[in-house]
Amino acid sequence: MFGFRGGESDETVTRKTGYRIDAKRQWSCLTTLDLSEIKNEEQLITLVKVRYGLPYEKARADVQGWMAGKQF
Repeated sequence: MFGFRGGESDETVTRKTGYRIDAKRQWSCLTTLDLSEIKNEEQLITLVKVRYGLPYEKARADVQGWMAGKQF
């Protein structure tokens, strides 16, 4: 999701870097390493749930709200 796979265009790398920075602003408890290892929405939901002690549905709503309009 935020990690780089190699062979990606400069545009994709820039977009993912921006999303990672934005996610770190949204959830300051998440590290750059945490974010670089997230591969999908479900992993992000789980990490937000655990780090912030949120119920699953609240974490899911927060992540989905943050992801709205973003291209992954």
